[in-house]
Amino acid sequence: MGFSEDEAEDLVQDVFVTFLEKIDSFEGRSQLRTWLIGILHRKAMEQRRQQAADRRHDSLDNVLESRFDDRGNWIKPPADLARLFESQRAGEMIRGCMEKLPSNQRAVFILREIEGLETQEICKLLEVTVTNMGVLIHRARTRLRDCLESAGKG
Repeated sequence: MGFSEDEAEDLVQDVFVTFLEKIDSFEGRSQLRTWLIGILHRKAMEQRRQQAADRRHDSLDNVLESRFDDRGNWIKPPADLARLFESQRAGEMIRGCMEKLPSNQRAVFILREIEGLETQEICKLLEVTVTNMGVLIHRARTRLRDCLESAGKG
């Protein structure tokens, strides 16, 4: 069921404790084995929910241990804010240039370069010939290159 051996042992103990506590309420409408498996299923779900809640609420010690080594140095330093800003700026430039493309060129470029679709799929989706798709992708790349070069100079 995806539990470690220790977790499975705890789960089995919980199931049998519940079984013994609730045996008087067993009505016999199903086999005893089916009823016991139902208890197991509910207890396993409870244990998974509890584990998920525990992971969401990591203690400060766990967070610190995951980010710093024994000498107090960063395991993985935080992101360089200047670099992050530049990458966001580059993303804005690319989005701006993409918006300037004619819709048919933008569609071909996104389907080919971002979505990774094959030529035949793109042609079928956009109802264009292979030759026309080739022209559209070439024009889109050229316009994007020119736009990004001029935006980078400004």
